[in-house]
Amino acid sequence: MRMNRRMAVLIAVALLCGGQGWAAAVKTYQVTGPVVELTDKMIVVQKDDERFEVARDENTKVSPNVKVGDKVTLHYRMNATAVEAKPGGQGNSSTQ
Repeated sequence: MRMNRRMAVLIAVALLCGGQGWAAAVKTYQVTGPVVELTDKMIVVQKDDERFEVARDENTKVSPNVKVGDKVTLHYRMNATAVEAKPGGQGNSSTQ
């Protein structure tokens, strides 16, 4: 009975934390350079010889006057869209 109560408390805490607790752990990055392309779906910033193309949506906060050629600091997170296992890997099948 005590084990069930402990498990219920742990589940409740996990649900209360929701995605916000996990989202805070995601590392953020930034790059500064001129905007070389800008649409409502993405922004491209050039830094030295590297081109950073980052998707954006209606939740992306963008200063109202940003235009191509402006120097900006772009804050972003990396987000996996797919993960594929390759043959010959030495992973543990119980963790995949």
